[in-house]
Amino acid sequence: MSDMNLYEPNQNPNQGSNPNQYPNSYQPETPKKPGGMGPKGLVALVIACAVLFTAVGFGGGWIWRHNMQGSQTASADSSTTGEDSTPTSDELALRMAQTEDGALTTPEIVEKTADSVVEITTETVQTGTMLQQYISSGAGSGVIVTEDGYIITNHHVIENATSITVTLHNGESYPATLVGLDNQLDVALLKIEASGLTPASIGTSSDLLVGQTVVAIGNPLGQLGGTVTQGILSAKDRNITLDGETMTLLQTDAAVNPGNSGGGLFDAQGNLIGLVVAKSRGDDVEGLGFAIPIDNVVEVLDDLKEYGYVTGRVSLGVTLIDINTDQMAWMYRVSEMGTYIYSMTKGSAADEAGLQPGDRIISVNGTDIESIDDLKALLENVSVGDSLQFEISRSGQTMTLEVIAGEEVPDEIQNQTNPTGYSTQSSAGSGSSL
Repeated sequence: MSDMNLYEPNQNPNQGSNPNQYPNSYQPETPKKPGGMGPKGLVALVIACAVLFTAVGFGGGWIWRHNMQGSQTASADSSTTGEDSTPTSDELALRMAQTEDGALTTPEIVEKTADSVVEITTETVQTGTMLQQYISSGAGSGVIVTEDGYIITNHHVIENATSITVTLHNGESYPATLVGLDNQLDVALLKIEASGLTPASIGTSSDLLVGQTVVAIGNPLGQLGGTVTQGILSAKDRNITLDGETMTLLQTDAAVNPGNSGGGLFDAQGNLIGLVVAKSRGDDVEGLGFAIPIDNVVEVLDDLKEYGYVTGRVSLGVTLIDINTDQMAWMYRVSEMGTYIYSMTKGSAADEAGLQPGDRIISVNGTDIESIDDLKALLENVSVGDSLQFEISRSGQTMTLEVIAGEEVPDEIQNQTNPTGYSTQSSAGSGSSL
């Protein structure tokens, strides 16, 4: 994208482009002699014209500057008083110009960022039919955030992996270890034993403008590392549900494909503004890619590095399922519709409180629970250590149990610190873990 200019490069803002803009206030007298104007008259004419154009030019320049200062003052006053936070077209144009300030060409963006994006390959042990196990391979992308080997990617790229390999842009490969992860944000932090790497320049996603240039770099199809695609920021703050989690994402029309997950979305200055997370799929769907805003990623990195997870998030340690059709009720052999505990983690808050798989949750702290979303909404206002009164139905009897809200620790991290711990959680169709 070419630089946006507030006016043409060679146009003086103090000077109009219309040759008839200024009145011809000096009209020379009709010459009395065929010889025309004399020397004195010619000198007077030149002096008058000079005075006239100097005055008009000075006045025009003063008016232009005065209007610009006035509009800027009005804009500042508006934002200060909070009367109207919606930016005007002039303010948007100015912000876009600032966004494009120092913009690089696409090859320059690639030169600045390519060494910061890596390929990630994984191996995972899968259990097939007849309980036979086999090794499954996966691939994705990642972005270097420190020169000593910390790398961010999506959690789903490395989920349940028994081995993780990182390949740099120069072709060198390193085994990687999982440092921390955030299921909710779908972010994982990896570490390789290397130094002198090229970390990405971290930008900001809070002040992005729809329509600005973006570049995605990743490893589409798991075998095309370093692929560059260009587009625009199509939308901000898109609420998209992925694997049961509703996320607020950036939308772009830059081509994104399987394997791009965990790669970088960069602005026109080559700053990392998003972590590519998904593309919208469908036979008739094109140009719909999504990325996690980089501001959200930066907020959790310190916790991931120090603790391995995001501290302070509430967990009950249960997997829930909504039974809301006669067919589901028949399949799960229950007589009432509602939200049921499908499974739970040993040693979790729910387990310690005495909840059991098969319990139907009637209410929590007096709030009726008719769906998993109701309980999720309630937990948004709960802190670790808070007391929750669960009214449940078990085998036709109603009882109340006190649950002390625990802290969410991902299974992968918990198993690293407590190898003997285990989880009874399993897939429950439309189930959701809390």
